Amino acid sequence: MMLETRHSIPEILSRQALFRGLGTHELARLAKGTYEYRISKHEALYHKGDVPGGMHLVIAGQIKLFLPAANGAEMIVHMAGPGETFGEEAALPHKPSPVAAEANRDSLLLVIDKPALIETMRRNCDFSNVMLSRMCERMCTLIDNMETCLQLNSAQRVVQYLTQHAPDEADSYDLELNANKQTIASQLNLAPETFSRVLNRLSKGGYIHVQGRNIRLRNLTSLRNYAG
Repeated sequence: MMLETRHSIPEILSRQALFRGLGTHELARLAKGTYEYRISKHEALYHKGDVPGGMHLVIAGQIKLFLPAANGAEMIVHMAGPGETFGEEAALPHKPSPVAAEANRDSLLLVIDKPALIETMRRNCDFSNVMLSRMCERMCTLIDNMETCLQLNSAQRVVQYLTQHAPDEADSYDLELNANKQTIASQLNLAPETFSRVLNRLSKGGYIHVQGRNIRLRNLTSLRNYAG
């Protein structure tokens, strides 16, 4: 795996939105409890029920957070990309993780151990507030995703996924899928064949144009109306 960085850990931390409010000395202190971790595609980071040693920050690559099932199936909870954190919801209270974590691509992470994280939160109230805000946003997103799976049909789920990051005022939008179709289908609690079927239907109807992982949403208003 060729994921390298020539930057020091304090410098890497300073470039991440979560830590931009910390001063030089605070970053240096936090860096003492932080280490780089490189993980290969499909390699497990930790399993459901493990207690993470700290908060994980994705620098490059993508980490899949999922619920494993006894029959080998899985329900993807979130795909964490560069700049995103995970694991703190279990590490801070020292409780078993409710999800498993696995690399979806070769990835480079920073792992910030629990004592260093708690000390920084104790010393800097603004940082604590940012941490709390991000965790609350993540909880709201998780609830929104659960509501989507419970209340929307397959076409509505796919359309919501395609349009969720599109600007409200835009007529069209170019989307690059950040994972393969099987992974996205799992996030939407759909069978891969169902997800592909909906994409084909939308493509034939002229709502979207699919080329590999690139999807052109041709008319956002019509697409949203299609899903009701």
